[in-house]
Amino acid sequence: MAQEKLFEQNQNSTIKRSKIFEMVTCSLLIALVFVFTFFVQFTLPFASGGGLIHMGNVMVFVAAIVFGPRRGFIAAAFGMALFDVVSGWASYALITFISKGLMAYIAGTLAYTAGKQGKSVLFNSLGIILGGLVMIAGYYIGEIFMLGSFVAPLANIPGNITQIVIGFVLGLPLASILKRYKYFSNMYGA
Repeated sequence: MAQEKLFEQNQNSTIKRSKIFEMVTCSLLIALVFVFTFFVQFTLPFASGGGLIHMGNVMVFVAAIVFGPRRGFIAAAFGMALFDVVSGWASYALITFISKGLMAYIAGTLAYTAGKQGKSVLFNSLGIILGGLVMIAGYYIGEIFMLGSFVAPLANIPGNITQIVIGFVLGLPLASILKRYKYFSNMYGA
């Protein structure tokens, strides 16, 4: 009887630590995405909606590849939407939440397809490319409703492509480096 109670207490303690670890991990990833988006950015002069270029996508792809699709979604959706709200782009927050969240989820899902665990450059690359295409489509569709035009949102596509390319070029190697370390090699799980 005493052993059963001790086992139950240990199990409850492990569950609580696991939930706290998950909450802290997701919070840190959200913060990293926000910081890289807020502090490392510039605006393209030729885009009608501003064409904001930032390093947030680097962290989005790292989160999705190293920590998995669910954590990647949370980091991208909340981190990027928070940036929109606090930096004068609040009208884009919902579009950003959906588009960036889906982008990360797709990138992370492909990175973990067929047991690859985020360690395959090919699957990670395919995930970033497919996720990036979904993000571009998401912004285009959202801006059609926002701007009331099928043509005006086309001006923002070059900036979105640039963001994906930057995220790919910097995020893919960084994620690959992190996955080599034992601590990060098995982060996916929750």
